[in-house]
Amino acid sequence: MQPRVGLIGAGNIGRFHSRGLRGITRMGLVDAKYVAVCDREIERAESFARIADLELATSDPDELIASPLVNTIYVCTWTGEHKPLVLKAAAAGKHVFCEKPLARNLEEAREILAAVRAAGVRHQVGLVLRHSPICLVLKELMSDPELGRPMAVCFRDDQFFPIQGHYASSWRKDVARTGGGALIEHSIHDIDILSFILGDIASVRAITCNFAGHDGVEDLGAVTLHFASGATGQLMSLWHDILSRGSGRYLEFFFERGYFATDQDFFGDIKYETYATNGPAVLRDEEIRQRYLEMIGLAGNEDIAQALARYSLEDYFFLRAIAEERDPYPGFEVAVRAHEYIDAIYRSAAQGGAEVAISS
Repeated sequence: MQPRVGLIGAGNIGRFHSRGLRGITRMGLVDAKYVAVCDREIERAESFARIADLELATSDPDELIASPLVNTIYVCTWTGEHKPLVLKAAAAGKHVFCEKPLARNLEEAREILAAVRAAGVRHQVGLVLRHSPICLVLKELMSDPELGRPMAVCFRDDQFFPIQGHYASSWRKDVARTGGGALIEHSIHDIDILSFILGDIASVRAITCNFAGHDGVEDLGAVTLHFASGATGQLMSLWHDILSRGSGRYLEFFFERGYFATDQDFFGDIKYETYATNGPAVLRDEEIRQRYLEMIGLAGNEDIAQALARYSLEDYFFLRAIAEERDPYPGFEVAVRAHEYIDAIYRSAAQGGAEVAISS
């Protein structure tokens, strides 16, 4: 089927997806059409429509969801609106891409998954690191059994508080709209990718802090992770006020006979030192990109390689799956598992850092 896309939410992340949709459809990478946009500020919706030559611009999400022009919905609003919008889209028989986090809490995430399953519509969540060249190549490199057992991971994730600067997401200081702060709104990516690379998380211990003073919206989370494999992890997630500093992730993985590190989360280099290198080595960005393209079956397709970036990669895979009438990846079940981990972290913090076990 041909995906005919309507986007709800013309804010910061909506702009990224709008550009991705325009590029993918303009280049003919997928037989899809970007046809409609909705935003509570009609001027923003109309601006998107002019730029992308869309057929419908509205401030009413119900109008977009009900429109016969649209069979595929992008939900790019604040988190508290995800559940009602996804449930309406599912009830209307529309396929759904929903930005992360899927919901404000685990209960809502499970309701959303149940709704799309009951409706039989296809779904994908915006856990974009599942399509990260660095993360997929890291997982491949670390699958070498000669490395021995995984021992530890250190993960720092920091950015300036995204109510300011180019994010300008003022709603992120309102717990009623977010469900929490840095952990659920940003580091749900981190928890998801760590479990993807190292396997199930068996238990957590956590503390949270609130420096900015927005009730219920933590700006620092310090988490100890115990993996089913026996490895231990430390995640430091924080929002600060250093406006000159961009969003950054730093990862270090230690195995019995191997070490891997990167200060990037999508494109960039990987530093490593293993039983086979006899010293430090670097896997450069260019080689990582080529390995990634081979892994996803796009080796040699330079048009796609040049066109696809961080957010347009997930748009490409989502639209292609809808066009080919198969389930996109990662689906909402992946999001629910990430929410299970985040829920356990918040419960641990509420108990003063007590260990909280997570069912497999």
